Amino acid sequence: MHILRVISPAWLILVLDSCNGINGFGYSKKEQHLWPQKYDVCAGKLQSPVAISTSKAIALPLPALEMVGYHDFLPTPQILMNNGKTVKLTTDKTAIHGRLPYIFGAILQRNQQYEMEELHFHWGIKNNRGAEHVLNGVRYPMEMHIVHRNMAYSNFSHALRHEDGVVVVATLFQLQDEDNELVRSLISELPDVQWAHTKLSVNISLALAFLIPSNTDIFYTYKGSLTTPPCSEVVTWIIFAVPVPLSFRQVNTFRKLSNGEEILGDNFRLLQDIGQRKIYIRRLDPSLWTKDIKRDDSRLKFANLSWFWS
Repeated sequence: MHILRVISPAWLILVLDSCNGINGFGYSKKEQHLWPQKYDVCAGKLQSPVAISTSKAIALPLPALEMVGYHDFLPTPQILMNNGKTVKLTTDKTAIHGRLPYIFGAILQRNQQYEMEELHFHWGIKNNRGAEHVLNGVRYPMEMHIVHRNMAYSNFSHALRHEDGVVVVATLFQLQDEDNELVRSLISELPDVQWAHTKLSVNISLALAFLIPSNTDIFYTYKGSLTTPPCSEVVTWIIFAVPVPLSFRQVNTFRKLSNGEEILGDNFRLLQDIGQRKIYIRRLDPSLWTKDIKRDDSRLKFANLSWFWS
């Protein structure tokens, strides 16, 4: 049974669903161990998130990640949703004109562009946890994912059927005393989606560049999966090495949200085995260049690098 209530003055849509969550999964250790029973790919060998070690990552002078439209305000209206698992921000594609932000470059195949689909957050109830990826033994209190679809595929469902279908750009957040003014416009809307399964049409003055570090020169990249069911193993991960600051007060605003039964938080997946996968780190250290190989050398076909140890 689905009940739809529309409160037009606030453009608020409240959806009460009788099922246990939108995708019927939970984040407790016991519930996560049950994911593969319903979504067998969740037991695959290319699962995310993983622990990242700078000393073990393979350093390469990869091309920059080109981010087109990241410094422009997102088209409006946007849709802000508490789906009971996370807070998600999307654009209303039926109501906007012009192109959404997109990315290319880095280790991605030449001539492939990936358009933003949505962004969402993972956070902890306590300050010592929340992010999904662990960097050099540190689990930050929050992680954000900007999900992009390969524009060669007509929609996100189609993209999930192809190994090059999705790129997720991830930001880690660290705590500070002062508010991050760049994200104030987004966080100020969160109380209006406090309750689970609440959607709000918003006009937030927000650029994706506000949600990523100013220094994007260094990033990690590897082949993995969605971190929620169906855990599709079609994701190229790009994780910035430099965290973005958020204040204690701003993170606590996320912790006031509800998942329908209790506080929404600790919505991060357990670490997965990296297995035979390689993790690359982009570095522009001149020592990475040999006297025989120059930056424009045709032998540097980064898009054809192996993602796995042989």
